[in-house]
Amino acid sequence: MEPDVCSAKGCSAPATWQLLWNNPKLHTPERRKTWLACDDHKTSLSQFLSARNFLKDVVAH
Repeated sequence: MEPDVCSAKGCSAPATWQLLWNNPKLHTPERRKTWLACDDHKTSLSQFLSARNFLKDVVAH
């Protein structure tokens, strides 16, 4: 089985983090979508989601 990989464009590193988010214009408040991140992209992906007020939580994968 292949490991889960980072969601950052062009990255194929193994995911070590789950970024849990939702778009309040599209999703109910309890709904969580997931982006996966490696250590190198955790911050940039989190900042992207936070800038839009989408990021709800970051947990280990």
